[in-house]
Amino acid sequence: MRSTILDIAREAGVSPATVDRVLNNRPGVKLRTKQVVLAAAQKLDYSAEVDAPPLAVNSAKIKLHFALPAGSNAFIMTLRRQIEVLAAARPELDVSVLMIEGFSPDSLARTLRDLEGHTDGVGVIALDHPTVREAIRSLAASGVKVATVVSDISHVPRTAYIGIDNRAAGRLAGYLVSRFIGSRPSAKVALLAGSLSYRGHEEREMGFRHILMEEFPSIQIVEIREMLDDRERAYAEASALLEKHPDLAGIYNVGAGSMGIGQALKDRNLQSSIVFVGHDATEDTKGLLLDGTMDAAIDQNPRVEARESLNILAHAVRGLPYEGHPPRLQVIFKENIPEF
Repeated sequence: MRSTILDIAREAGVSPATVDRVLNNRPGVKLRTKQVVLAAAQKLDYSAEVDAPPLAVNSAKIKLHFALPAGSNAFIMTLRRQIEVLAAARPELDVSVLMIEGFSPDSLARTLRDLEGHTDGVGVIALDHPTVREAIRSLAASGVKVATVVSDISHVPRTAYIGIDNRAAGRLAGYLVSRFIGSRPSAKVALLAGSLSYRGHEEREMGFRHILMEEFPSIQIVEIREMLDDRERAYAEASALLEKHPDLAGIYNVGAGSMGIGQALKDRNLQSSIVFVGHDATEDTKGLLLDGTMDAAIDQNPRVEARESLNILAHAVRGLPYEGHPPRLQVIFKENIPEF
């Protein structure tokens, strides 16, 4: 039996008048409602003796690709999962997530260049490196919409940056570390970063340094080490740091690898005497917060970043305006751990 407008209305949960406006390409219907109606029409194999350009447009899904760093970073794995879950509920989108060698700008640049002609939009966690910048410029010049996610990149024709203010996050971390340390004279703190090739990590470091200089000048930064967001390397770097500075008062972890740092503290029974502040509410940091090894985690809500990335890129591909809702900084303590 042939489907009718009433069938589509029931399937989509809208009025028959709304269905009529969508199928005949009339104005006054929100984009999301139009997408739901067209998806229902396709599901019911509806056909009508009218021109229906929206259906033709909808049949060609918007192709989006996300280039994320591979590895054991729990936050990145959560972000990937959120992108895939949210994309599965968007029938108008065809979304693929590509996992790239995390700290190789050449690998990332090759991947971005290979996407030319095969995608409508790209979301990328990008190393701020000349080869990556040139690849993004080439991709944008070919008509692909590009959005930077989590960490921004300078001097490229991107559509948007989706993520927290990383400089503000670093300042917040400096404030927390300093308040936890209290009035200890000439306290020493150290920074551990995934890679300062990520602009986001560099900005966090800058924010951390600046607030200490401005408001807590008695606190001295004695070390900064890169650990490439690897748990074993983080353990080794933290262990060497603790051996070199037995009077260390605090650690700020700019990126991932908190489990390795936490284990180094536990092995030396220092989890109660050294302030430890890091990033992202994950299963890893949850355990460290609960047992008191980590004092606070600054979260950036990967679900919001995934949602906004999909929305911003899809609207940009269609040439439609979109008012974004960026993720907010939230400090997670033992007492307010969110449900994952």
